[in-house]
Amino acid sequence: MAETKEIAVNSSGRKALAPRSSRRSRRSGPRRSQTVGALWAAPALIMVAIFFVLPVIYMVYMSFQNWPLLGEHTFVGLRNYTDALQDPRFLEPVKFTLVYTLLIVPALLVAGLGMASLVKAKRRGSGLFRTLFFLPVVVGFAAAGYLWLWFVNPRVGPLPQILRDLGFGTLQDPWLGTTSGALLVVCLMVLWKFSGFTMLLFMTGMQTIPDDIVEAARVDGAGRWRMLRSITLPLLRRTIALVVILTTAGSLLAFDQFFVMTRGGPNNHTITVVYAIYRQSFSSFRLGYGAALSVMLALVLLVISAIQLRLLRSDDDD
Repeated sequence: MAETKEIAVNSSGRKALAPRSSRRSRRSGPRRSQTVGALWAAPALIMVAIFFVLPVIYMVYMSFQNWPLLGEHTFVGLRNYTDALQDPRFLEPVKFTLVYTLLIVPALLVAGLGMASLVKAKRRGSGLFRTLFFLPVVVGFAAAGYLWLWFVNPRVGPLPQILRDLGFGTLQDPWLGTTSGALLVVCLMVLWKFSGFTMLLFMTGMQTIPDDIVEAARVDGAGRWRMLRSITLPLLRRTIALVVILTTAGSLLAFDQFFVMTRGGPNNHTITVVYAIYRQSFSSFRLGYGAALSVMLALVLLVISAIQLRLLRSDDDD
């Protein structure tokens, strides 16, 4: 009986040890996979730290300094930030950038949604139009700017020639010679270039809408506008939020199109915030002041993105 009991105890001991070893192996499995994943991600994290995190930290440090291009830099505290809030050479570009953003963001939303609605269906020729709508996206900003400079040139451009042939000769005057005309030409160029990108985002969002919901709405007699207002737009809230954030950020960071097409003219009335930062940093060589302006712009972008995500996210995220 004693031997049998010992065997039972040993057997029970073995049975108790087996689950422990299996639990240990199950625990070590996720740890091993996490370690392997961290090792694979380490090079990317190092690159991000070197080329993004450290420069941002250094830029914040520079913003508290009087940092000329040559010579010693001195600590000035918040003076760069207070000067920026009173500097008309910065406040005027802020106003112009906001006007430009309020014009181009709704235009890109409407154009992208309209183009996506036209080409989402699998009908004859839709693939060709998708390609044609998206082709301007692959054109570089500088190339697109110079292309549109030729397009609206009053001497050799095709648009003024078309206006003359149609009898609208008064509209052939140099559009870039006035602030409103220059802003209009730049907005048209950006709309031509980026509406294909917003179209692609909206097409991706439309593909996630269940077909049974659409068919049920059609059976109930919903028209095209009713379906757009009651089904498509509510189910595209996340896509709309993404498009608004991307286009708003891109508009507030506008630089290339105005640098190439207007050079800030006429009379420095088409200078954006980034253009003003460029001038302060690399024309006036006030690197500390330019860093402070960059920090302020980054904070504004963070706040706007957070507000847009809060307002436009779906009810499921709450």
